[in-house]
Amino acid sequence: MATIAQHDQTGRRESGAAPQRFQMYIGGQFVDAAGGGTFDVFDPATEQVMATCPAGTAADVDRAARAAHRAFYEVWRGTSAQERGRVLFRLAERVRARRAELAELETRNSGKPIAEAEFDMDDTATCFEYYAGLATKINGDVLPVPVPAVALAMREPMGVAGQIIPWNYPLLMAAWKLGPALAAGCTVVLKPAEQTPLSVLRLASDFEAVGLPPGVVNIVTGDGPSAGAPLVAHPMVRKIAFTGSADVGRQIMRNAADQLKRVSLELGGKSPNIFFSDADFESAIDGALFGVFINQGEVCSAGSRVLVQRDIYKKFVDAAAAKAKTIRVGSGLDRANKMGPLVSAEQRDRVVQYLRVGAREGKVAAGGGVPASHTRGWFVEPTIFYDVDNGARIAQEEIFGPVMSVIPFTDEADAIRIANATQYGLAAAVWTRDIFKAFRVVRELEAGIVWVNHMQPTMVEAPWGGYKASGFGRELGRWGVEEYLETKQVFINLDEKPIGWY
Repeated sequence: MATIAQHDQTGRRESGAAPQRFQMYIGGQFVDAAGGGTFDVFDPATEQVMATCPAGTAADVDRAARAAHRAFYEVWRGTSAQERGRVLFRLAERVRARRAELAELETRNSGKPIAEAEFDMDDTATCFEYYAGLATKINGDVLPVPVPAVALAMREPMGVAGQIIPWNYPLLMAAWKLGPALAAGCTVVLKPAEQTPLSVLRLASDFEAVGLPPGVVNIVTGDGPSAGAPLVAHPMVRKIAFTGSADVGRQIMRNAADQLKRVSLELGGKSPNIFFSDADFESAIDGALFGVFINQGEVCSAGSRVLVQRDIYKKFVDAAAAKAKTIRVGSGLDRANKMGPLVSAEQRDRVVQYLRVGAREGKVAAGGGVPASHTRGWFVEPTIFYDVDNGARIAQEEIFGPVMSVIPFTDEADAIRIANATQYGLAAAVWTRDIFKAFRVVRELEAGIVWVNHMQPTMVEAPWGGYKASGFGRELGRWGVEEYLETKQVFINLDEKPIGWY
């Protein structure tokens, strides 16, 4: 294990190929920022600048919001559900056709292993296909009323949606938001994370070809204060969908309150992964490692709190540590590597600070530093701390890195108590051969997603979202479309006599 040291916070500009120049996408055209500013985008495995993007500001958000507003009223809300679905089907086809290119770009930009990026591209296409089919299944209701009349509940698109996506699953998270919004008939101003804007900008080059009218989808690049905050505040934006940290989510709520905007938030997590002594042991070890080390631990639903029944606790820690030490860390483009670098120097240094905290709050079973073999790249070892108290910082604060805290418990009631003792409530998992025990625990867990004998499978058909400080609103499935619809009551009088008391 390498010692923990301070690292350079900036990327490197080196001789060789010049960084690619990207533009944002507004009103059907690729454009520079109104103010002419740009920012660098890095390859986290090499620390080199791989691209430059426009540094969007309020002026660019205004251009994009106005383009989306025009497109909504002039084109998109009047486009048939069948045609909206066809557009999404064609978009899915483009993702599948460009799978290798988009996956490599995302691996270079985010650091994730290429096999995971390819899986994400498949999921992205599946998401667009699902909402393509759902576009024609958005139904209203005919309501029985106690008078001679017909009462209807109609579903209508909200209008312009502002969408702010995170850096851990760049294109997939864009699809999670674009798919339901477009199916519902909304237009969009999307702000990708400034660390990882490239894959969605690359996909935007296909928007015209698949039949998206100009202004229906607009992409503004830039950081949160300069581009994200103006998007939340823009009066033409009627709904904000955000995935990110709880602190930023709270700020978005405060800012959106001035205009009473609709808001849906998918925020952080500190998910418990609970292992009873009767679980299949080998599957449990794999499930614990996969639950927290997939995507370098940069997963909102990461099973970073591993709760293990005392009967198997020592055996579990030893086996998990032995297997964690075999995880090969390196560039995501090398298929032999199972874990890539963290997304940025800032994120790597944040995780390293938590490793220092963890060394005081628990015992190190595996990892605990940065790999000595990597002189470049923002890498962190897969790390396991054990004998961690559930009140410790590493057990309560979202680290967003490959850091596992192993916590012992005695019985079912103890496991539930520990699992729920957190401000978060995004996800949880239960491992046991006893289906009755599994369902008892599932009913008691305060989490929006609960897996049994698995962790992290995410189906587009099923709702995704959290309890407590993990946010509100749901993505995916029919619940995802509901977030972009208004409900209108229509009352049709069928009585020939006037209604009233006069």
